[in-house]
Amino acid sequence: MSKEEEKKEIMEETIIDKEAIPVPALVIKEVLKAANKFSVGSRDKRKNERRPSRRSERARQEFDNKIISVRRVTRVVSGGRRFSFSIATVVGDRKGKVGVGTGKAGDTPIAIDKAMRAAKKAMVKISLTSNNSIAHPVEAKYSSARVSIIPAPGKGVIAGSAVRVVLELAGIKEVSSKILSRSKNKLNIAKATIKALGELKVARLNDKVGQAKIEKK
Repeated sequence: MSKEEEKKEIMEETIIDKEAIPVPALVIKEVLKAANKFSVGSRDKRKNERRPSRRSERARQEFDNKIISVRRVTRVVSGGRRFSFSIATVVGDRKGKVGVGTGKAGDTPIAIDKAMRAAKKAMVKISLTSNNSIAHPVEAKYSSARVSIIPAPGKGVIAGSAVRVVLELAGIKEVSSKILSRSKNKLNIAKATIKALGELKVARLNDKVGQAKIEKK
């Protein structure tokens, strides 16, 4: 028997009893109250009531991170082979701070944690202009990777590979970059990008004045 049928049956019994024998109004009120408990609307209302969550809201992390390389490293020992994972990650706050780090461990989560800690230790502060761009072109070489970055007003971020990851996590906008070497090693490319950004001179409050002073030098 459904809830609606039970409610209807209770109501019919109440009406019959009311016609046959005088029933106090308080008793009728209690019976109707009991019948209303089977109401679908009230049940849905109780079900849909939002209970306060006991979980505390997670605080937003200070730094964003992105993994750029995952490698499985094999080491041959007398007893056989031992495998471990090497992780390269980029960490930045999107406000001018960025770093690259590596970590190696037998488990991937541990390797990621090591890489993040190493990247935070190696973070550098980049001098940005008022529109979150760079004041002048820069170029740097790290190992076999060579990267060039130039300002590109109104064109967004034109970059690829690990260069784009570094620029986005550093919060740099309106720049164009080019990988001048044939190297495909993302770790070397990321470190070359950070080395190039580290060569930026202090940006002036007025970007045009700062650019003119840099050109005179």
